[in-house]
Amino acid sequence: MPKVPVLNVEGNPVGEIDLSDEVFGQEINSSLLHQVVKMHLANARRGTADTKTRGRVAGGGRKPWRQKGTGRARAGSIRSPLWRKGGVVFGPHPRDYSYVMPKKARRAAMKSALSSKVLENNLVVVDGIALSEPKTKTVVKILENLKVDGKALLVTAIPNENVKKSTRNIVGVKTFPVGNLNVYDLLTHAKLVITRDAVERVEEVLA
Repeated sequence: MPKVPVLNVEGNPVGEIDLSDEVFGQEINSSLLHQVVKMHLANARRGTADTKTRGRVAGGGRKPWRQKGTGRARAGSIRSPLWRKGGVVFGPHPRDYSYVMPKKARRAAMKSALSSKVLENNLVVVDGIALSEPKTKTVVKILENLKVDGKALLVTAIPNENVKKSTRNIVGVKTFPVGNLNVYDLLTHAKLVITRDAVERVEEVLA
């Protein structure tokens, strides 16, 4: 059972927390992580790309020249895909790229991503983050105290508007409640800063 220190906002240890092996001590399944990231990116696609086929390009109703006797190749329309300003062959059309992986696979990938944070010493557990008002400078100072730099994910147990507003101007820092935790953001942010009660919520759902 992995043990990590619990820090306060000053960066001082105030205790330890035993993490569940079932959630934070799993073997890293890189293949499954790859599949879930692919699904996440596919689901984020708008799918609005569209090209015109020869039937949808304006013009081209009249045959450019007669079939025989000109010495030129046969042509039926100036909007043929062979011509400049003609239609597009096999181009993209609006479609839905989204798909859903099995729930068991998604849960296993989440456990794998969380376990990788513990394995790489990139998990920081804080006792709690309470802000009386939105203030970016305060959160920057907290992150400095926790020795967190670069891209970081800040996860709270419940939505915290003050924390959200305080972090939106910090480059590379993203925050949301534990209910929005996803594999893609875990993998694209080097550090995971999570509150103690958020850890309990994660274990409650995944264990």
